[in-house]
Amino acid sequence: MVRVVPMASSIRPTLSSLRFSPPLSSSSSRLSFFHLPSLSQSHSFGLKASRVMRQDGNSARVMASGNVPQSVAAASPENVLEWVKQDNRRMLHVVYRVGDLDRTIKFYTECLGMKLLRKRDIPEERYTNAFLGYGPEDSHFVIELTYNYGVDKYDIGTGFGHFGIAVDDVAKAVELIRAKGGKITREPGPVKGGRSVIAFIEDPDGYKFELIERGPTPEPLCQVMLRVGDLNRSIEFYEKAFGMELLRTRDNPEYKYTIAMLGYGPEDKSTVLELTYNYGVTEYDKGNAYAQIAIGTDDVYKTAEVIKLAGGGKITREPGPLPGINTKITACLDPDGWKSVFVDNVDFLKELE
Repeated sequence: MVRVVPMASSIRPTLSSLRFSPPLSSSSSRLSFFHLPSLSQSHSFGLKASRVMRQDGNSARVMASGNVPQSVAAASPENVLEWVKQDNRRMLHVVYRVGDLDRTIKFYTECLGMKLLRKRDIPEERYTNAFLGYGPEDSHFVIELTYNYGVDKYDIGTGFGHFGIAVDDVAKAVELIRAKGGKITREPGPVKGGRSVIAFIEDPDGYKFELIERGPTPEPLCQVMLRVGDLNRSIEFYEKAFGMELLRTRDNPEYKYTIAMLGYGPEDKSTVLELTYNYGVTEYDKGNAYAQIAIGTDDVYKTAEVIKLAGGGKITREPGPLPGINTKITACLDPDGWKSVFVDNVDFLKELE
């Protein structure tokens, strides 16, 4: 169903296992602190990180206790904001919760043509992760599913939109999904106000997937759509704080919505973030199902400084190494409260090894 074009020879690392701990109850609409599965759920991320200095491209040296390395503290705001445009970034994976892991894996592999890349059970912390996608994690955007023992249902809310998958033939893909018992919520046809052929389906947990008819692509898992309350504010934040490029916008006054596509590369070759503004709607319920997007960076310390200087967002985890594995991360919320985690590229490549 999905044809994948081989990626270029250069390899960028990806984050393997950031997750959110399970909600306190099934009715909770707030997400708790995320952590690596190998860590205790009771670990606090308020601890100060080790200070790191980088010199002439060499490996980092641990210098002293503190929150920010001296190289970042000494950098001017203008230099830091300019640096984000040159940072080596890629959207790594998206994390969300499901109520029956085996059922979801079966649907994604048999109906959507994904591969199960790996699976990990952590019984002492009562959850299981599964990673699925259309290529290896070090070069493709992938899905990280989280199953929390005993929790079979989550609230997706109204803010999360859908994931996008590029396919050769939307009609054939829909018939395959229908034959296997999948739910079709929008039959194949041209998009409203455009010519692209699309369809919508739902997975067993109610997450929506948009099937987009497109030629061969190196990144079939091509979109994550989130709804926002102020599109111009969000575009400015993702351009300035995340270093994303605004690829295009489309206003559809007939249906009272506007979309903006942002990312680190063209839509036909990389995964992009699709932000949707519905006229007059400024707030959404985020539920407790969707968790976060992970993004690779060459420097989590500078990344956090950029987010602070850009304004509009909020750092929820100060930059620094995680105890036990020393992978450096930082995490933030965008102006609408959507969470993202930035991960040091070199550190994660070591994790994969």
